[in-house]
Parts: sequence; structure tokens; C-alpha cells
Amino acid sequence: MQIIQQVLFILTAGAAIWLFSKNINNIRKNILLGRDVDLSDNKAARWKNVLVFAMGQKKMFRKPVAGILHLIIYAGFIIINLEILEIILDGIFSTHRLFAPGLGGFYNFLINAFEILALGVLLACAVFLIRRNIIKVDRLNRKELLGFPKTDANLILATEIILMTLFLTMNAADRALQGQHYGQYHQTGSFVVSGLIAPLFQNMSPAVLVAIERTCWWVHIIGVLAFMNYLPYSKHLHIILGFPNTYYSSIKPMGKFRNMKEIQNEVLYAMQPELAPAGEPAAMKFGAKDVPDLTWKNLMDAYSCTECGRCTAACPANITGKKLNPRKIMMDTRDRAEEIGKNISKNGQFADDGKTLLHDYITDEELRACTTCQACVEECPVSISPLDIIVQLRRHLIMEESSAPQEWNSMFSNVENNFAPWKFSPDDRDKWAEEMKAGI
Repeated sequence: MQIIQQVLFILTAGAAIWLFSKNINNIRKNILLGRDVDLSDNKAARWKNVLVFAMGQKKMFRKPVAGILHLIIYAGFIIINLEILEIILDGIFSTHRLFAPGLGGFYNFLINAFEILALGVLLACAVFLIRRNIIKVDRLNRKELLGFPKTDANLILATEIILMTLFLTMNAADRALQGQHYGQYHQTGSFVVSGLIAPLFQNMSPAVLVAIERTCWWVHIIGVLAFMNYLPYSKHLHIILGFPNTYYSSIKPMGKFRNMKEIQNEVLYAMQPELAPAGEPAAMKFGAKDVPDLTWKNLMDAYSCTECGRCTAACPANITGKKLNPRKIMMDTRDRAEEIGKNISKNGQFADDGKTLLHDYITDEELRACTTCQACVEECPVSISPLDIIVQLRRHLIMEESSAPQEWNSMFSNVENNFAPWKFSPDDRDKWAEEMKAGI
């Protein structure tokens, strides 16, 4: 019987790991649809960002309640995985509590710490479910979250509660079997949380207890493997991508825009024609119209989005009732990347589907409402920049489609002719000072 369970576990784990690797590779391909950009500079500053924002979760604590609850779940996810390592090794080698004999009393300390964290995760997930579905926190109940995004969030929270309950129940049944000195169940002593529910099992027969313990063990590890394979379809992919996304986030001063070398050259060649290259000028594209026009970092941003809505809650345009919604910008970009990736997988190469990110997913009205204030960038806990996508799409609108409100066109004309947003000749710009001097 043990050898059958061992083979079954190895096959199940192998299939889950293969499927996870396949799905992650598909996401990698989708991210690499974007243009190349070199973000290998200043490694020290980048690692500091990872430590402060990804691991330290500094921005999460701007909302203290959510920050503390998220920290508990984050710590539980990271640390309880050590216990999952033992479960996996037990499954491969057909052992039970493989680390217990070698670690002695320290093993009890670890499992007690895991159980306290498991209880914390269970309670934190319950609070998050209440916030989403009963209290209905505004930023977690916007229309862009209707349907799958809301179901996704609730499903993950419910799954975490079930996994933690299985873990504690498994330990409680294990302890009851230890009390009956049954088989290979090591004498580890009582654990702090499962010990409270172990008395419920003390009058059960060994056969029933083994069935409970083994069922919890199997459902728990299959649940973990299923959770792992669900991640590529979920916003919770940020569990994995949050770290590299923070590493590759911009380390330039906030508000510093990337100049377009092509435009600088156009101005230079107009002023100094002798510097212009000979022959027909190469065709140029300005800004971004679809996913391949964005950078791979923009697409990693989209896949890293936690859909927490902090960007939208801080956006002054959204607050004043305009259509701009930074969270929707990221969700739309991810959806379009997924659509293009499936198109390429089906046809071998991209077959024109008559759609683009701009216009079909994100409208002119949304883009024009952005004030480029950086609030969305500042608020994002995993260092996403919706603004960079907005600016690139807006550049395409203006420079490729000549689509801008009249007020903008007037300003552009003034900048082009007068080198300033105002309709004054450069020769007249200092007259106000002369008039003041004359008045004195």
C-alpha cells in the first residue's frame, strides 16, 4: 500500500510541476512580446528596492489594518512552505515527519511556529473575505472586478482557509495517534494550536484517525499543487512576480520622463540639416498602440498587478469622476497580452485580429484624463507603473493619429512656435519686467 501511495504522489507532483512550468513559460513568452529595454543598471539600488518594498512591504503599511493582515499571510506563505517541504519529502520517500528525529526539540518549536502562523493566516483570510463581501470596501468592489476577478480573490482566500484548516486537523489527528502509540507516528509532543482540537479525536479508533490524518495530508498537498497551478491564471501571480518586478522598477527620480531620441533628432536635423543621415529616413513608430509596442517591463507590470486598487483610490482623475482607472489599465494590458499570446500559439505567428490595446481596450477618454501626477506609481505596493503605459499610448494618439483636444493642440502649437505654452513671442516674454521697472 505504501509503495502505491509513494508512486501516486511522485506522479501527481511531477505532473503538477510540469504543468506549472508550462504555464509559467507561456507567461514568460507573453511578457517577452514587449520591446527590449535594458534595466541592468545600479544593482545595489534595485536590490534595496526588493528588500524594502517586496520583502519589507513598506507601502502596504500606508493602510495599517490591511498591511498587518497581508504581512501575516505573506509570512505564513513563506515560512509554512518549509513544512510543505517536509510533506513533499515524506511523499517521495514514504516516510512520516522526516525531519522530526534529526531536529529533536527544535522540530516542535518549528511546527508550533507554523501552527501559530497558520491560525493567523486563517483569521486574516477570514477578515479579508469580510472586507470584500460584507463591509464591501469601495476599492475592492469596483465594476472592473465584477465576474472572474472577484471570484478569483474570494477563491484564493477560501482556499487558504481550507489549507490551513487541513494542516491543523492533520496535526491534531497525528497527535491523537501518538497518544495511542500507533505505528510510525513519532512522539513529538503536543502542538500549541492543534493541541486544542486534539481532544476531539482521542476516543476515535486508530483506523479512523489514520484515515483522517492521511486524508488531510493528501488533500492538503494536492491543494497546494492545485494552488500552484492556479497562480498563472490569477492575480495572485504577484506572489512570484512581485520580487523581480520590484527589482526592475524604475530607479529614476519620480516624474522624470523618457525623452524620445527620434524626436530629438528630428529637431536637431531641422536646425542642422548637414547632420541628417543620407537617403530615405527610416520608418519610425511613436508611442504604443498595442502590446508589442510596449516594453517587456510594462507587460511584467501587468502580470504583477495585485488588483488591490490602491492606484485607482489615489488617482485624482478617478476621484473626480473621470473614466481613468489605473487598475483597469493594467488589467486591460494583461488581458490583451493573453489574447495575443493565444493567437500566436494557435496560428504559429500573430494573425491580425482587427483589435489593438488602444481603442479596443483602453479609450482616448481614459488616457486624456491622466494628469501624470505619479500618484498611482507612488501607491503601488509592487512598484508597478500604470503611468508609463498611459504615456506611451497617449504619445501614439498625439504623434501617430494627431488626436488631441483643441486645448492641447493650441499648447503644442505655442511650444513649437514660441518655445513656451503661452501665446507670446519669445522677444516679448520679458516685457512684464520692463513694465514693472518703468512703473517703479
